[in-house]
Amino acid sequence: MFWFQSIFDMTVIAPRELMEYDLLIVGGGPAGLAAALRAKEAALNRGFDISIAVVEKGATLGAHTLSGALLDPRALDELLPDWREQAPPFRDPVTDESLCLLSETRAFRFPGWSLPKPIRHRQHVLISLNRLVAWMGERAEACGIDLFTGFVAAQPLYDDDLAQSPLKGVVTGDFGIDQRGVPKPNYQPGVELRARYTLLAEGCRGHLSRLIEERFQLRDGVAPQKYGLGFRELWQIPARQHRPGKAVHLMGWPLADRASGGGFIYHLHDQHIAVGLVVHLDYENPSLSPFDEFQRLKTHPMLRTLLQGGERVGFGARTLTSGGLQSLPRLAFPGGALVGEAAGMVNLPRMQGIHTSMKSAMLAAEAAVNAIAQNRANDTLREYDDALRASWVYDELYATRNIKPCLRHGFARGMLEAGIFLWAQQFKLGRLFPWTLQHEMPDHQALRAVAEMPSLTYPPYDHITTFDRASSLYLSGTQHEENQLCHLRLSDPDLPERLILPHYGGPERLYCPAGVYEYRQSGASSTLRIHAANCLHCKTCDIKDPSLNILWTPPEGGNGPSYSL
Repeated sequence: MFWFQSIFDMTVIAPRELMEYDLLIVGGGPAGLAAALRAKEAALNRGFDISIAVVEKGATLGAHTLSGALLDPRALDELLPDWREQAPPFRDPVTDESLCLLSETRAFRFPGWSLPKPIRHRQHVLISLNRLVAWMGERAEACGIDLFTGFVAAQPLYDDDLAQSPLKGVVTGDFGIDQRGVPKPNYQPGVELRARYTLLAEGCRGHLSRLIEERFQLRDGVAPQKYGLGFRELWQIPARQHRPGKAVHLMGWPLADRASGGGFIYHLHDQHIAVGLVVHLDYENPSLSPFDEFQRLKTHPMLRTLLQGGERVGFGARTLTSGGLQSLPRLAFPGGALVGEAAGMVNLPRMQGIHTSMKSAMLAAEAAVNAIAQNRANDTLREYDDALRASWVYDELYATRNIKPCLRHGFARGMLEAGIFLWAQQFKLGRLFPWTLQHEMPDHQALRAVAEMPSLTYPPYDHITTFDRASSLYLSGTQHEENQLCHLRLSDPDLPERLILPHYGGPERLYCPAGVYEYRQSGASSTLRIHAANCLHCKTCDIKDPSLNILWTPPEGGNGPSYSL
């Protein structure tokens, strides 16, 4: 026993390993990898080399990457002009696109040519985002870029506690801490990764990005960010129902005036289709269940016919930003920058953000390389902010900036107003609408008391077309080490029973797509139980909780979903 305790004590006090780089990138998605590739290329073009590291919390590149996905190849063409000749595992062009307005039983189809140009998808590519990321990762590794998968960037690294101390890198999460906070025999301390500049490419509602925004007040004077919760199921359907290259976007039922949002159907390769729904998280009714709205969508006759005889082979859910241009924070801060969806680079009406995220990351990488060439370190990359404003990313976000604010007026009026703005861009009449509409409130403030709203009920699952949370979670490949600190933390542990359940009806049971939250009755009181092992890392709870009492923090690296298709 004494021998074991001695080894244990030595493990606990073991110093952290230190690694230093010129450029550190947090997040191994398309934005993070685009930044790494562009930085390496830009440095070599200027006659010198730089050391680059990418830290990714997923067990493998792409494990936490979920999307339909429809790719505008504009940024990829700039990054890797010869990518089509390299036989990538994703290159199904869109050959047929349409927008469908759904009622409960019917579908009215708007053909692609009738849509305004800002939401058309000609020459776009239907892809597996997971495969895109893995493919980009191979190229990054071949360039000598260090890829650390299964490592969480748990804490920002500063040299002191002064408010203006620049970011110097990150500390990766410790391994082997049990649920009581006590180190286990396999304990390993995290690593200090220091860099001259750190780019945060964590995606939507990034843990470090939120801390950095608060520390450097990057959101001062900026409209609140808006979010949507996106679901995707992958199906393999009979050949007679499959139309390779077909992309259909959906609006109307089942959401209509319950919430804003829309769906999609993408016909991929090998008789696979991606079916999805995005539910904007500024809905008011606490009894609304985004997961069940998605299941309801599949009961529409158009989708039921399409899925008949098929097999569901994948499921996932994640949040995405939808605030647009007016919700972008300041991008550069002392020691680094926000890139991609960590900043909110999503074109909402096109339901696309991969290309804009990649381009923003490439611009940040170029700014960092330029600063390193001048022998600078840990200062503010102001040239990145300037470059983004002069880029096509800014133009695209500016042209669609008023679409999301229009949607708060309800489905019919919102679609009419959004259509007017989009057609104005089509005919270059944007000067007639020079104003920028603002978002009224953050999403967590939108929920009303359960007594003020109609109670929504959902039909039972048939397990043919519609499915429950448990079977869906299984298809996501989600796994967590059970004996670890709970990564979902309550600022006030008593608040759910004291306020959230009696006033809002316990909405966390419904907005969470994975069944993480459950109220258990014990005598006259109810207690909130958190099943953290179910967590899909979508971060909806961190966004939608009406009191912002739930804080999502990263669990041990490598934990979470394992998307593979």
